[in-house]
Amino acid sequence: MDLLAGLLDAVSEESAELDDAVARLPAAGWGRATPAPGWTVAHQLAHLAWTDEAALQAATDPDGFRAAAAALDVGTAVDAAAAAGARLAPGELLDRWRAGRQALRAALADLPPGTALPWFGPPMSAASMATARLMETWAHGVDVRDALDLPVLPTSRLRAVAHLGVRTRDFAFGVHGQAPPPAPFRVELTGPGGALWTWGPPEAAQRVTGPALDFCLRVTRRRARADLALSAEGSDADRWLDLAQAFAGPPGPGRTPHRPDPRGVLR
Repeated sequence: MDLLAGLLDAVSEESAELDDAVARLPAAGWGRATPAPGWTVAHQLAHLAWTDEAALQAATDPDGFRAAAAALDVGTAVDAAAAAGARLAPGELLDRWRAGRQALRAALADLPPGTALPWFGPPMSAASMATARLMETWAHGVDVRDALDLPVLPTSRLRAVAHLGVRTRDFAFGVHGQAPPPAPFRVELTGPGGALWTWGPPEAAQRVTGPALDFCLRVTRRRARADLALSAEGSDADRWLDLAQAFAGPPGPGRTPHRPDPRGVLR
């Protein structure tokens, strides 16, 4: 299957599952607090709607996007957009998110090969944008499921999220003001059904292993490291698991652990 088409299908599938989780919620359910401080279920969906709309503008009106992005303080704009969207009636917010994500899918599918999309960070290809939307939809869906006491189950779509987590290794060090390690890492993750997903040379001294779900929860900073069954070999790999981050922007304080770190440190 064409890479972009497969990624767009994955985003649609991930979105549909989250849609199902919230579509029948009573109005009070949209006001339930999520693990993100100050954000309710409605804030999470409003954020997804806003970022889909921003990505749509980047794909269809790149000059307009650049002008709008240059005028934004992204740090405050994200919270402001989420708060504004959360004030909408649930049905109106859901319709907005549905329309935006469907329009974005069509726009990305129609882009000429090799198109570079402007973004708040470095420019992206259509496939990279689709991967980023998959990661964000999944990660904010985790917050919603946590708020609604729903399980977070692994799917094959996590491979793309994990790939983004691996690809953003150097970014994660940089956003914490640290120089990225020069040597490549080996990452070995167990996917759904026992499939082994790997990145990096087999002989690499720095290694990260564990369940794919746990790795994705870590690189999206949805779980404290102490709560995950991830192992690191080598000091650089160990440090990476502390810093890992697959999304743009500041890392934030992270999530509170529910159990002590196996090394005796409460993270």
